[in-house]
Amino acid sequence: MENFMLTRKLSLSSIGSTLIILSMVTMLLQTSEAIADDTGFSPYVDKSGNISLPEDFRISMIHLGSWFVPEGDASGFHDVYTEAETALYYRKHGKFPDGATLVKELRPSKAGDYTTGKNVSYATGDIKQWFVMVKDTKGRFKNNPIWGDGWGWALFKTDDTSKNASNDYKADCLGCHMPAKQNDWIYVEGYPTLTTPK
Repeated sequence: MENFMLTRKLSLSSIGSTLIILSMVTMLLQTSEAIADDTGFSPYVDKSGNISLPEDFRISMIHLGSWFVPEGDASGFHDVYTEAETALYYRKHGKFPDGATLVKELRPSKAGDYTTGKNVSYATGDIKQWFVMVKDTKGRFKNNPIWGDGWGWALFKTDDTSKNASNDYKADCLGCHMPAKQNDWIYVEGYPTLTTPK
């Protein structure tokens, strides 16, 4: 009987130790997942902060708005896209959520006479380049020169869509966004999708 009780105590002790170990392992796994989720806050950003051009974004994202530039190097249509959940979040909170992606595609334009009028401009099938911005509210990549002021900044050329042509967002990107600094560097007035239709 005494041996039975001793064996039972040892068994209970082993079970207790095992449960504690399992709990600790579970906590570690959950912590690891949380960290992984944080570094994977965007499907278009790797752990080093490299930004990629979203594939087939015209289908997977929604159209925020367009700009038409009549002349100059940036002439043509500038079509801007984002995730549907980003637009819905912005409508509710008035700001872009962590991980939000903005893609601006530049296309040349042509003009022709149509039933809607003469000299009507339209976008061609050619592409000049793409700009991609990814919102980062946590400052994850402090030592990466393409990250800062709350965003990741990228420029993709048509000859190599796998490579960010921007090396330093302050030198390559920020100047054009300076007038929109008060709106988190984004010209939101050109994006009617961010507001609920009246």
